[in-house]
Amino acid sequence: MLRLSGRQALTPLALLLGATLTVPLTLTAPAAAATGQFTVTALKFTVQAGGRTCTVDADLYRPAGVDRAHPAPAVLATNGFGGSKSDGSTDAIGKAVAQRGYVSLVYSGLGFGRSGCLISLDDPTIDGVAAARLIDFLGGSRAADDGTKADFVTLDAPGDPRVGMLGGSYGGAIQLATAAVDPRLDALVPMITWNDLAYSLDPNNAIPGGNVPGAFKWQWANGFYLIGEGQPLLQPSLDPSRINSLACLHFVTKACDTVRTLNSGRYPAKQTAELLSYARSVSPVTYLNRVKAPTLLVQGQADSLFNLNEATATYQTLKAQGTPAKMIWQSWGHSGGLTDPAAGELNLAQGNLETSYVGRRILAWFDRYLGGKNIDTGPAFAYYRDWITDPNGTYATADRVPAPSRTLYLSGDGKLVDNRRKVARGSRTYTNWLVPTSHSESSLAGALGIPDPAPYDTPGTYLGWTSEPLTRTTDVVGAPRATLKVVSPKAERTQHSGDAADKLVLFAKLYDIAPDGTKTLVHRLVAPVRVPDVTQSFTVTLPGIVHRYEKGHRLRFVIAASDDAYFGNRGIKPVTVVSSPGDTGVIQLPVVG
Repeated sequence: MLRLSGRQALTPLALLLGATLTVPLTLTAPAAAATGQFTVTALKFTVQAGGRTCTVDADLYRPAGVDRAHPAPAVLATNGFGGSKSDGSTDAIGKAVAQRGYVSLVYSGLGFGRSGCLISLDDPTIDGVAAARLIDFLGGSRAADDGTKADFVTLDAPGDPRVGMLGGSYGGAIQLATAAVDPRLDALVPMITWNDLAYSLDPNNAIPGGNVPGAFKWQWANGFYLIGEGQPLLQPSLDPSRINSLACLHFVTKACDTVRTLNSGRYPAKQTAELLSYARSVSPVTYLNRVKAPTLLVQGQADSLFNLNEATATYQTLKAQGTPAKMIWQSWGHSGGLTDPAAGELNLAQGNLETSYVGRRILAWFDRYLGGKNIDTGPAFAYYRDWITDPNGTYATADRVPAPSRTLYLSGDGKLVDNRRKVARGSRTYTNWLVPTSHSESSLAGALGIPDPAPYDTPGTYLGWTSEPLTRTTDVVGAPRATLKVVSPKAERTQHSGDAADKLVLFAKLYDIAPDGTKTLVHRLVAPVRVPDVTQSFTVTLPGIVHRYEKGHRLRFVIAASDDAYFGNRGIKPVTVVSSPGDTGVIQLPVVG
């Protein structure tokens, strides 16, 4: 058994800013490993990245018996945001794959641990290029700074090692960034990571949304920013490559500019264009067309930072361009389950790789694309179901992500009805206050060890539509959609001011109401919307969920004026929704079974 992650010794704040943003894969060695023994060698590599010369700090894990005459494939891995090669989660990957006979090179990402250079948010032209230099080492075409060379890694061609990558969050996006600049990668397993940082940190779930910014996810974003700027204090170093300026200490300048724009609460056209352009330039959404390595995406249902829609977007793009890809929606993510996963899930403390569904899928992926075994890597799509009590049957599978298949209508009397003819004529109005009046989550609560109030909405600041009790269980798997038309004369007058912050903001969400009135907001997920044009209808794509609405329960669709985890409206903007049988809002649910 590998040693447990050192999370227990971390303060609550460190859990949020370091370990919680890292995916700790503490795994057990398989019985099939020859001896499970390996050696660990600390190495340093001097690389050019982002116009700077910096040192990358790494550990090389070499299984016993692997040498020039008996080479083995390799796995490259790095830390989550705020971590390093030495944290209990990252070095666990190195040990786990080495015990399975793979060579492993685990390194501290740029700007973290004892690696130099600035934090550049997994920019393919910086972080990806640096990782490619480590692939050079694995391919035998370059040496470490001390002269160490790797002549024991399986080669597909001279200088081309058989190599995969594994890791999560910040250590997940780097895999796609590296694959975009280095075609030598043979297999990727990115877990709980992003597709588009503009969507992750400033989401606008409206379609058409175009280049209209969203609502700033200030709690998550500033948590990242604080731990990043604090790196020189947390990891004292005189390395000048780690320091930018007094105004932007440890990030690249464009990252600091982006955070400042978001925190300003303003979206002037020029700054907004720069914000969106930069955030997307360091996001897979921009460079996935260059990713050809087979990719197993693992995303968490309990994740308000990088929700299921992020992995779905990446998966659909890869599939459409012919890149081999499969996707799993596991239970845990940044918002829950990291240290106490559900029964049968990949357990970060126990390292149950062979006995968990996700663990077996990871093993099969590497066996196929690194080990060269002609084995089944599993279904195209799998998802965890929390209503199944048998740990061996919690995952269901499908050949594709379910599309919306059931339509409900917003009636003028506040009902959610299943037939347009049942829609009553009527109009209803809410207005926002100058302070938030709705709560979905405190993004920092779990990490800080403080209670998080149940989700709520203040009367008069939201509208809700509630269905009749369900006559049978209803399983929703995927991203619900809502098509809406609202009336807001105040927003109409200000939306062309030249500052997108003057556009109307609202928050859409879907509750489960039990017969006793108990409300559940699934994983506390909401869909922020900055309405592109309040005079036109728009469609909201809610975050993907996997949820069973039990027989006798009711669905409630809500649009709220605010949410305290996000920046919202500037000024008071009353909103009216008008319904009639021929012209009303609709909800579409991806129902399975």
